[in-house]
Amino acid sequence: MRSTYLPAIAAILLAWTLPCLLTQAADTPQAAPIRVLVVTGGHGFERVPFEQMFKDNPDITFTMVEHPKAQALFKAEAAKAYDVVVLYDMWQKIDDTTKADFANLVSSGKGVVALHHCLGGYQDWPEYEKIIGGLYLLQPRTVDGALQPASIYKEDLDLKVKVADAAHPVTAGVSAEFAIRDETYGKFDLLPDSHPLLTCDHPTSDKVIGWWRTYGKARVVYLQGGHDHFAYTHPQYRKLVANAIRWSAQRD
Repeated sequence: MRSTYLPAIAAILLAWTLPCLLTQAADTPQAAPIRVLVVTGGHGFERVPFEQMFKDNPDITFTMVEHPKAQALFKAEAAKAYDVVVLYDMWQKIDDTTKADFANLVSSGKGVVALHHCLGGYQDWPEYEKIIGGLYLLQPRTVDGALQPASIYKEDLDLKVKVADAAHPVTAGVSAEFAIRDETYGKFDLLPDSHPLLTCDHPTSDKVIGWWRTYGKARVVYLQGGHDHFAYTHPQYRKLVANAIRWSAQRD
């Protein structure tokens, strides 16, 4: 009797429950894509593979804007159109109004992912260094009476990158150590309240090459790598950028 009736009972129960399950699935809200503003300008780069890195990320939608047009999007009303700003610029010119717009934008909670040469932006605006956590010095400067030399760089090097904080969401799923061909920065300024995520032991590189911090209500990530297509197409670098966007958007 069991072999005769159980399949029929199971079919009846499935007929009753399947419509409910399908309705629940249809009613379950899907996470909206993270809206990203990618800011460029002031430094050359390989545009097609760089842009492809964002196109291949299914979690985001993005708009790429070059300076000087990008600064208008730092205003509060314009910033409602995106969740995270990715900085891949090296721009210098900024007026007091735009300084206030950007600082207010970030302190109010807009996430920032800062990549590669943006570390050399806004040399004459001290607050910018406080926002992203460091500064590549284009010229020597004097700090508290001591001369700080200009930063250095070296292109096209084979590097070993190590994860310094495996528990952080930005490094989730990233190999503990990976090889990559990229550019190094040395002798740049790093604020002590920037929390290390990545390190590198190459002699032309500073030790810490990736970090996280907060500025006001915002989550900020800086990744020093990202010079060209060797980085843009590297699965570990792509993972770091995607994780950084998600974390800074507070989607972790």
